[in-house]
This record gives sequence, structure tokens and C-alpha cells, in this order.
Amino acid sequence: MPWSRIKPDTNEPDFSNDCLPDNREGRRISYAEAVNEALSQALSLDPRVFVMGQGVDDPSGMFGATKDLHLKFGADRVFDTPLAETALSGVAVGAALGGMRPVYFHNRPDFLLLAMDQLVNHAAKWHYMFGGAARVPLVFWACVGRGWGSAAQHSQALQGLFMHVPGLKLIMPATCFDAKGLMLAAIADNNPVLIIDHRMNFKQRGLVPSAPYTVPIGKGVIRRKGRDVTVVATSHLVAEAYTAAQELAQEGIEAEVVDPRTLRPLDEELILQSVARTGRLVVTDTGWKTGGVTAEISAMVAEKGFGSLKAPIVRVCNPDLPTPSGYTLERAYYIGKDDIKAGIVKAVRG
Repeated sequence: MPWSRIKPDTNEPDFSNDCLPDNREGRRISYAEAVNEALSQALSLDPRVFVMGQGVDDPSGMFGATKDLHLKFGADRVFDTPLAETALSGVAVGAALGGMRPVYFHNRPDFLLLAMDQLVNHAAKWHYMFGGAARVPLVFWACVGRGWGSAAQHSQALQGLFMHVPGLKLIMPATCFDAKGLMLAAIADNNPVLIIDHRMNFKQRGLVPSAPYTVPIGKGVIRRKGRDVTVVATSHLVAEAYTAAQELAQEGIEAEVVDPRTLRPLDEELILQSVARTGRLVVTDTGWKTGGVTAEISAMVAEKGFGSLKAPIVRVCNPDLPTPSGYTLERAYYIGKDDIKAGIVKAVRG
């Protein structure tokens, strides 16, 4: 199958160990199991939490993330929803305003376009419009697809669009540890959080403690230290950037890899401090270049850290085109390790 040739099931790079507490366990589980465990623990610990979405009670359980939760917690707390994203998003917003903590699973970020009014005009604004008196503790989750010809309407990486919205927190995990910790942090947050995941993450396994824990929203992490160039990467591209940096180290280029974890709020201080050390910046994201995540991070560094830059900023993104269908076209469209390596070499050597 073409999908198996794109990325086989594999263990995460060792960088995930740096994020674990001192009493970390040696337990390695899949990305889907990490998300599933977070949801199970949230449902167990807080009766206000419920999970809804298309296919959350299917045998496959939304790529495994919600597998068997309906059997454990019942159909009142984990339930399938019809193809009516606008209406059901309104139900979720209303439930959150009423004191519940919904977690609404969408198969694809593309479907969130049908929920824009509820998510952007209502959920993201109520806390501000009512002077802090209203809270919308709501989590939306969606997963970008790749590898089976999902094409232009089922595999768009729309994080740049949602990064634009004030009042909406935006998370893009890169490791199994963060997938669990950020999900629990998002559910505990008192205002709306959007988690955009990637199917490539679901092909990896990592070290994850069994007890509940949270990863702070808005706090990034350095996955690999380096002196020559800073590489800010999102989602599964963190692992691609890490591998690219490891290979380039053999050629004498030491790249520092920064994982912002969350895009809004963005850990600007971490990025600026890294660029101050290295003097060069490469930004890579799974979305489009124009008006996207790489544009915003590049603009921030140009505004606040221009004096540190020794060379022009390099951006590595998918082409500004609708996502093609089919394995061969996808190989030409999607970026990965080799594209990031080329971007790093360009930033360092010109």
C-alpha cells in the first residue's frame, strides 16, 4: 500500500525524552493511545466532560483516538453526530456556556469551515463581549490527512486561518507525550481551544506517563540544540526537522529545532532567544505559505528580532495549490525532511 511506504509505524526520535518529568516511565504507546488515554482520564475525572463527533463510536474510533470510549462511558457522554457541523457546533457552544466541557471531534479541518460562524463569531468572542463573565470551555479537534488521496476537500491544513482568530487557542502537537498533556490542558482550559492534528503523527509511538498530566498551553520547547540556524517546525514536521538536523550535523551544520507546540498563544520569547543565538531562521509548516503560520512567525522575528538575523528568513511549506489526489501527485506536493534540509542549507550557506 502506498500509505505504508510514506511512513511506517516507528518510534519517535529521542527528543521526546527531554519533555518527560524526572520520574518518567519507560512505557511506550502509540499516538492514538495517548489521545485516547487523555480523553478517558478527562471523562473519568470530570462529569462535565463529554465527547461528540462523526464516528467517535465507530469500531476504529476516529483513527483510534476515541476507540471504545462509548463502551466505557456510555452513549450519553460519547456519541456520534450527524453531518450538520454548524448546528452541532452550536450545541457544543451552548453546552460549554451552560457549564459542560464538550470535546467535539471533526474528521478533517475542512469540515470546520462549516462551523466557522459558531467557532469564530461566538465561541471565540463571548468571553470578551461579556467582560470576562462568560466562559466557553470547549475543545474542537480535527486531523489533517495524507496518503490515500484525500485531495483538496479532505486534507487542507487550515491552521493559518484559525491562527488569525483572537480568543481562540490553537494547538498542534508533535509527540505522543504532548498529545496527551495538551489534550488534558485544553479540556481544563476555560475558553475555546482548537487542536489540529496530523495523520502522520498517528504512525509513531512515544514515552507517555500513565498518570494524568498537562503540558502548558503557550509554552514551546527546544527539541534539538544547535548553533548555526534555528528551525521552527510544526506538527509532524518537528520529527522531519529533527532528522534533517541530525543528518546535516555530519556535514558540519548544527541546527536548533524549536517546537512551538501551540500557535496561539505563540512562545515568541523561546523563538527569539533561539534566533539570537543562531542568527538564522527556517520556518516550516504543513500548510500553505501565503498568509500562513510561517508568514506570521517570520513577521514576528523580523519585527522583534531583526538585529539578530545574519541572513534572510527561509520558509518551507506546501505549495499554494489545492491538495492533489493520488499517491504520485502527493509525493510531489507534500514537504518533508529533504525540503527542510535544503532550506537549512540555503539559510546557512546562501
